[in-house]
Amino acid sequence: MKAVLIGEPSGVSMETIMAVYPRHKEVVDMFIKRGEVIGIGPFTDLGNMAIFRSREAAEEFATLDPFILEGMVKSFTIRDWNDAILT
Repeated sequence: MKAVLIGEPSGVSMETIMAVYPRHKEVVDMFIKRGEVIGIGPFTDLGNMAIFRSREAAEEFATLDPFILEGMVKSFTIRDWNDAILT
């Protein structure tokens, strides 16, 4: 079973988001290198979503991601997901 982390935008400016982005990308790259991230990216409203291979990986990501820790994300939820394609 996979896990999806969905983040709600906090309303901060794109300038603020981009100032934090390099540190966020370091965390993302670490999870990609470990093979834990299947897909990740923003919505048009500046919310975001990431699909992880496990709930544990999603939970760990949430404890490390500067976007979450520094208020770029107002709130987030992690939902278990039964991927019908089974990648």
